[in-house]
Amino acid sequence: MNMLLVIAVNTILSLILITVAFWLPQLNIYTEKANPYECGFDPMSSARLPFSMKFFLVAITFLLFDLEIALLLPIPWAIQTPHINMVLPTALILLTILALGLAYEWLQKGLEWTE
Repeated sequence: MNMLLVIAVNTILSLILITVAFWLPQLNIYTEKANPYECGFDPMSSARLPFSMKFFLVAITFLLFDLEIALLLPIPWAIQTPHINMVLPTALILLTILALGLAYEWLQKGLEWTE
């Protein structure tokens, strides 16, 4: 019963905070706040320049592979546990997924900068 009460209070509090954070900034919007700021001078050109989608895809790929490497870091400590029959297949599955993802990116030419 206590767990349900804690979950309910946390959910209600989170929804209240999200609602306040969503509606509060919209109360006092004016044009000076919406303009880009460049050291007190009027901007020379648009601050909303398009960026390369290739760079975005490489950045997302880096984040995904970085996360997978972070998942692999505890494996040397996990090997010392008595449940080695569970750790090694899990590590091999994770390495296989990582290798397949790298191969897919390589075949789709997602790692090349030239367009």
